[in-house]
Amino acid sequence: MFRKVSFFILIIFAALTFFPNVLPAQKTHVYVVPVKGQIEPGLLPFLERSLNEAADTGAAAVILELDTPGGYIDTAQEARLLLDRFPSPVYSYVKPHALSAGAYLALAADGLYMAPGSIIGAAEPRIVGVQDTDEKLVSAWDAEMRGVAENQGKDPLLAAAMVRKEIEIEGVVSPGELLTLTAMEAERLGFADGTPGSISQLLEIVGLEDAEVIRVSPTFWENLSSWLIKPPVATAILTMAFLFLILEVLTAGFGIAGLFSVLCFGLYFGGHYFTGVSGWPAIFLFIFGVILLLTEAFIPGFGVFGLGGLVSVSVSIVMSAASTEAGLKMLLISLIVSIIAGYLAFKYFQRRGILRRFILLDAATKELGYSSSADLQYLVGKTGTSITPLRPSGIAEIEESRFDVVSEGSFIPSGVTVLVVKTEGRRVVVRTKI
Repeated sequence: MFRKVSFFILIIFAALTFFPNVLPAQKTHVYVVPVKGQIEPGLLPFLERSLNEAADTGAAAVILELDTPGGYIDTAQEARLLLDRFPSPVYSYVKPHALSAGAYLALAADGLYMAPGSIIGAAEPRIVGVQDTDEKLVSAWDAEMRGVAENQGKDPLLAAAMVRKEIEIEGVVSPGELLTLTAMEAERLGFADGTPGSISQLLEIVGLEDAEVIRVSPTFWENLSSWLIKPPVATAILTMAFLFLILEVLTAGFGIAGLFSVLCFGLYFGGHYFTGVSGWPAIFLFIFGVILLLTEAFIPGFGVFGLGGLVSVSVSIVMSAASTEAGLKMLLISLIVSIIAGYLAFKYFQRRGILRRFILLDAATKELGYSSSADLQYLVGKTGTSITPLRPSGIAEIEESRFDVVSEGSFIPSGVTVLVVKTEGRRVVVRTKI
């Protein structure tokens, strides 16, 4: 029996060795990776995961399906590095927009294809809140665009005209206008390698018509983290974090407001951390700032700990943002809005009486008949007798009650008639009655 099994295994081994074609061939496959919306840091984890998966499975090519108005320049540059490291060809398919940083990403691929009716261009760099972009930044971005165009064998002047308004190309773009090309114009100028109407037609052009198409999409966590770091969302999260922190300070103990504040700060830093925008240094700096603020609360340090804590927390928030400008803008807006909202909430709850459940608002004032000590003002002008010698303090009997008194300065023996000249709280000042 053993000999028969061994002989059977030997036959199979020989067949596989001398006739390898009897093995079923692995089907060629292509990955389609969508790049939709703003090109933001949240795109990078998804793009990196998709490219790694395609490389691990031996994909023949990757197609970037672009529909983007642009976004962060540094994110597009990091995405290009990921594309350069991919071992197989990467083709970009514009459907229907690839503007600004999207145009750069389209040119960073090994081939550029555009769906009919799609457009590409308008890549002038802009800084939020700044009217005129620094020439240094424009020059660097101009060179980047020309470089990726040259790498694809495209006319670099066309790429430069998408960045600079002053470039004129006869019959293509006039001075003072940024170049934006339609699919037909791009194909006519040799800027696009073709205008296929679908992914299937694109695969036919590149000789992969028999390839299996595998479409990938962001996971729930990739979508969530990408959404959390969008400037409007991140600003709203920071605003709520500061607002809950203010409410926690106004209430005694650590309650639900403090818990929500911690949760909001966690969402802000967690979203930026998991998308790779920030790292542990920003988180550690935030924790250090919180420790300094707690130290100021329990150990008075003339404001040094408090100031250091505020600076540390502020710097950590800016460090975690996609850019310094975006971080400063989010920090200022969230602080201003949370302070105003906190003040209005305090006034509203105070007026409705809800705040009385959390904060002691009643005060025992003198106007309401309260006093921290007995009011002895009525003794002024009264007379009594010193029970003990006053050197200068001692005991005197006034109106059949004994009081601790102080002489006005001179020694007063016992049994002498005294006159109350003034009172200071519980301090009764007397002198010898003449």
